Amino acid sequence: AIKEFFGSSQLSQFMDQNNPLSEVTHKRRVSALGPGGLTRERAGFEVRDVHPTHYGRVCPIETPEGPNIGLINSLAVYARTNAYGFLETPCRRVVDGQVTNEVEYLSAIEDGRYVIAQANARLDENNCLVDDLVSCRFQNEFTLMPRARVNFMDVSPRQVVSVAASLIPFLEHDDANRALMGSNMQRQAVPTLRADKPLVGTGMERTVAIDSGVAVKARRGGVVDKVDASRVVVRVNDEETEAGEPGVDIYNLIKYVRSNQNTCINQRPLVKPGDVIMRGDVLADGPSTDLGELALGQNCLVAFMPWNGYNFEDSILISQRLVQEDRFTTIHIEELTCVARDTKLGSEEITADIPNVSEAALAKLDPSGIAFIGAEVKAGDILVGKVTPKGETQLTPEEKLLRAIFGEKASDVKDTSLRVPPGMDGHVIDVHVFTRDGVEKDERALATEKAELAAVRKDLNDQLRILEDDTYERMRRLLIGKPADGGPKGLRKGGVIEQAYLDELVREKWFEIRLQDEEANRSLERMAEQLRLQREAFDQRFEEKRRKITAGDDLAPGVLKMVKVFLAVKRRIQPGDKMAGRHGNKGVISQIVPVEDMPYMADGTPVDIVLNPLGVPSRMNIGQVLETHLGFAAKGLGLKIGRMLDVQRNTQELREFLDQIYNQVGGGREKIALNDLSDAEVLELGRNLRGGVPMATPVFDG
Repeated sequence: AIKEFFGSSQLSQFMDQNNPLSEVTHKRRVSALGPGGLTRERAGFEVRDVHPTHYGRVCPIETPEGPNIGLINSLAVYARTNAYGFLETPCRRVVDGQVTNEVEYLSAIEDGRYVIAQANARLDENNCLVDDLVSCRFQNEFTLMPRARVNFMDVSPRQVVSVAASLIPFLEHDDANRALMGSNMQRQAVPTLRADKPLVGTGMERTVAIDSGVAVKARRGGVVDKVDASRVVVRVNDEETEAGEPGVDIYNLIKYVRSNQNTCINQRPLVKPGDVIMRGDVLADGPSTDLGELALGQNCLVAFMPWNGYNFEDSILISQRLVQEDRFTTIHIEELTCVARDTKLGSEEITADIPNVSEAALAKLDPSGIAFIGAEVKAGDILVGKVTPKGETQLTPEEKLLRAIFGEKASDVKDTSLRVPPGMDGHVIDVHVFTRDGVEKDERALATEKAELAAVRKDLNDQLRILEDDTYERMRRLLIGKPADGGPKGLRKGGVIEQAYLDELVREKWFEIRLQDEEANRSLERMAEQLRLQREAFDQRFEEKRRKITAGDDLAPGVLKMVKVFLAVKRRIQPGDKMAGRHGNKGVISQIVPVEDMPYMADGTPVDIVLNPLGVPSRMNIGQVLETHLGFAAKGLGLKIGRMLDVQRNTQELREFLDQIYNQVGGGREKIALNDLSDAEVLELGRNLRGGVPMATPVFDG
């Protein structure tokens, strides 16, 4: 009902949750359709065409193919709406040929009045324009202007395009039509089992992954206290905590939850206990993110060559190895629902006692009649056992006789169990049982409730533990070295309190120590009071949560009980599946070939994918060729680092090689201080780079 209500407007849509990028782009969508807008039939060519005022506000590349082309657009990377709903783009102010760091947002109307230089205009070390004539935009035209006339300058070369288009490396070498397909198809990528960050990126991957909200980032800095697969506990720095609140941040991770598109949302922690973190650091990866970077696909070795006609007309040939290593395997989560209603003949019942069903068919059900978590099920298996009363039927004399002899009673209910639909097999990963208020809960519902309460209790206990540790640490600092006025375990009057004495005592007894200093005594009493109040507050919070969890559920009229079973289904790549690169180079898998039959390189390495070379010249997306070259270089560096790690050379050699990559050859804008890293950290960096050294070629700025 909620979905219907919110979907009643054309502009209120169900979020596209295929992968992090599709979420971000859907939220940044700009539409000319809908109430108060145009209709598809009436919109002519002029409305749909790219206009000079789109520059820096709306992406000229990303728009759907088909009847909506040009009517649905995407916001550019740095665009924002102003108070009146107009789109604005940022520019740096230029005064007398010198570029300042003052950024102003201009709307399309203001834009035409000023002379605006390109983002890549040449500057000297004082941020002054070098050339006498500068390439500019003025009154929606591109012209050359003397540098004294320049009023503004673009902030970045990528401010023209949208988020999806800015993720295409070597975008400037692709034809616009193919770039459009590339940016649209990145949104359709299904998260793979293991994310693999691209070796050739554009530097936008980290930003997109963090801003999409699928990765967990630290709210405040501190030290990691505890980590397991489903939660991260952080002890917050003292300077970032507010008075009276527990200096604890607990991040509960999302585990194997179904998205709107039935893909799997799962978060994996990246930190270890004892790690020091800063505000904004990535603590856990989400779907399609690898070490906090967006990773929509996999890095594969590609050959552009014909292969027995199997890559005719954009077909793709892939190696058996990709299937064996589960490189393109995806997990989908299906939600199946079973409802027990109150019928005219009596109420339906969820039970494991089903007539005329073999023992084997009931093997995966618990005593309540619901499948166990972790059970492997195939099409036709029973997930939830349910029986429905059926009306009295006329019995033949023979049936009456049998009924009289054996007292058979089972024939007045029929089996209406929830079964796995055909073509689907997987594992049961979660079960939710909803029970109407006033209906007795079964064992399964009670067990689920108990687990939820335990998780809440665990979180609160961790917060309380860290809070108590903190208070006792402050007490220890207050007590040590102070003259006492008496206390437990025969502490004499006038004796000085020592560390060893406090360690022997139970911490609760510290409050019984009396000091000669009255001010310190009052501080102790305040701390004791604070602890007591905090414990009471925690108990109260737990009680509130418990009430919420144990309350009955609000179900539709006539429904007594509802069971939702979640199945995780693994789907491997197979012939007929669609694959694509980031440059609009899409195709369908024609055959999966054994590794020994794949073409191989000079050193004997077989390739993973064979693409048709004829797909490049006519489509003019040369970016894919450049991407393969740069990726090959990145992979080669990774192999070299791997060899260094394998022969266990001294870390100095590895350090020098990394310095050569990052600070000498790479020519990166900011140097990386490798000398500040310890040997262990250098080795860890080396291990992370084994698969290849990731490289960024920013859009229009490579």
